[in-house]
Amino acid sequence: MAGAPPRIVVLTAPGEGLPQGMETLQDDADLRVAEDTAGLEAALPGASVLCVTDFRTDALAEAWPAADSLEWIHATSAGVDALMIPAVRDSDIPVTNARGIFDQCIAEYVLGQIIAFCKDFAGNWQLQQAHEWRHRETEPVAGQRLLVVGSGAIGRRIARTCSAIGVECDGVGRRARGGDDDFGAIYAQADLLSLLPDYDFVVIAAPLTEATRGLFGAAEFKAMAEHARLINIGRGPIVQTDALVAALEDGAIDGAALDVFEHEPLPADHPLWDLPNVHLSAHMAGDFIGWKTALSEQFIDNFRRWQRGEALNNPVDKAQGFAASS
Repeated sequence: MAGAPPRIVVLTAPGEGLPQGMETLQDDADLRVAEDTAGLEAALPGASVLCVTDFRTDALAEAWPAADSLEWIHATSAGVDALMIPAVRDSDIPVTNARGIFDQCIAEYVLGQIIAFCKDFAGNWQLQQAHEWRHRETEPVAGQRLLVVGSGAIGRRIARTCSAIGVECDGVGRRARGGDDDFGAIYAQADLLSLLPDYDFVVIAAPLTEATRGLFGAAEFKAMAEHARLINIGRGPIVQTDALVAALEDGAIDGAALDVFEHEPLPADHPLWDLPNVHLSAHMAGDFIGWKTALSEQFIDNFRRWQRGEALNNPVDKAQGFAASS
């Protein structure tokens, strides 16, 4: 029908409904919410825009044949691995993501975990619960050496935030490069094994791609210093969980802070829950008060750009599987 508003399909997890703030588009678009494959199949015909809020979904691959007029796909997450099905990757449909929304809070989470390990907050809490007064010495934070695996926008914000209090930060990217404003040095991922022994903390901030899936396994944990701690705020499948558990149990590394996991939610009987010197959180490192509204505002701004025929913000390199940092 001529003059009909463009249809936006929002693919959410079951029960989430329309994201907060998105209702402001109701006068400018035909908004449809889909929560599963059947709902997506019903909503996609005639749709111009698909906004995906469920980063674990597999509905897109199953419902894709119903997408007959999509012009743009947006992910309200930094990772876009759930969207990189062959049909999307090989199409000329642009994909954008939520780069920039979570960067600072994730960096604060990483810095907080570094401080918590160095100052042994977990040990203090245990002694407090036991009503035991025990004077101890702890590690300085300044001077710790941090290797950030993933030199994109989130990795860079981590480096800037941690460098501000004296942590020495280097990065790992696809290729080595010098003259960087945020990292002391950026090394190639191919050299990871030889780099790991030299760092006190290793942070995974890389996207999940074929090059990073299972990147950290037994060999990598063996290469890390025994006193080192691993922090993963990237994607769970980058770490081989069984190898990590073995490394922690054997003392190959000293600890881990994990916000993401191979299988989520983490099963209640998983050994990671009870290992000493392991800090766990429920995939929430970047989620701040008001984050859902911020994601909607970012999408709406990009929608206005799309309406005006302007270049979209945060375009994803579909061949690589992530949006380049600015």
